[in-house]
Amino acid sequence: MEKKAYVKPAMESETFVPNTYVAACGDSGTVYKFKCDAGYILGSGGHVWQETNDEEGLQQSGSHSDTDLGFYHPCSETHEASKTDEFVEGYLTGYLLPFPKKVIIWKGKNNDNVHCTTNLDQSSWETAKS
Repeated sequence: MEKKAYVKPAMESETFVPNTYVAACGDSGTVYKFKCDAGYILGSGGHVWQETNDEEGLQQSGSHSDTDLGFYHPCSETHEASKTDEFVEGYLTGYLLPFPKKVIIWKGKNNDNVHCTTNLDQSSWETAKS
């Protein structure tokens, strides 16, 4: 019969370091961060039109025209807007733009202050918890 040697039990431990944040509340309190930059490269703003008639492209006149939201000038700030706020598609027109530029419009916290971004991929926008 073979004799077994005694081995003293050893305990190894690791420090837990979380590397993933999991929200238990869904999108509640989540904000988008986006830059108000439409028209900024050209140094001017223009008129913002909200896509409201479900027809492709910008229609500026007639009974089926898109909604003119008025003159807009980019503020170049990064805004934080609730993920539950309304973001709408639209267009920016101006004398320095050779054709209408597609934008995403956020009308501000009280729905009365237009901000536009040319980054049309909302899934790429930075998010944060408020």
